[in-house]
Amino acid sequence: MSERETRLTVKQWDEADRPREKLLAHGAQALSNAELLAILIGSGTPDETAVDVTRRILDDTSGSLRQLGRLSCGELCSYKGIGPAKAVSIMAACELGRRREAELDTKRPLMSNAEVIWRFYKGKMADKIVEEFHIALLDNSLHLISSRLISRGGLTSTAVDLRVLLREALTGGAAAVAAIHNHPSGNPRPSTQDNDLTRRIQNACEAVGLKLVDHIIVTPDAYYSYNESAQL
Repeated sequence: MSERETRLTVKQWDEADRPREKLLAHGAQALSNAELLAILIGSGTPDETAVDVTRRILDDTSGSLRQLGRLSCGELCSYKGIGPAKAVSIMAACELGRRREAELDTKRPLMSNAEVIWRFYKGKMADKIVEEFHIALLDNSLHLISSRLISRGGLTSTAVDLRVLLREALTGGAAAVAAIHNHPSGNPRPSTQDNDLTRRIQNACEAVGLKLVDHIIVTPDAYYSYNESAQL
């Protein structure tokens, strides 16, 4: 008998090993990432269970959910057993995870130091494949008023129009701002262009009575703070 003929479908597994039943019996935390993804896609192929399919995808992303969240619909559909509908389900789940992590605190979080700002923004930006530049609009007590996306660029840079930045800050009622951008490379060290941009932002803010409290470079695992590095 061939391996294909002897392979069990998910429905033929022992009930304790089925992802849905396992979740109901033991909670979502008891499932592996592959098992959770298998619930999303629902079925595998004649040769593989849904868990086998999702394990292959995760193997190619080194088991990283952040890397999984960067895959396009076309890239997901390149895997046997994944069509557009299943790819969209995976992409939607990854986006919900990002939004959950980045969800604004209704009590207006206090952006009192670089680590707090980094933790708040890494959910929004850390796994982006292009650079984005955001500003946090803060009141006099450094509580967050709102967050604004100023620009989105390429793999290594994004152009920032200081007039747009100042307009957003002033019309948003900010007394202070924090500048935040990501490095898709994962290296948080600032470039010469980052240093020049920081000086220009600081000078522009001072000219209109705004305080630049920090400029944070965001990556998934680390950050760089101009304030902590005594460059502001």
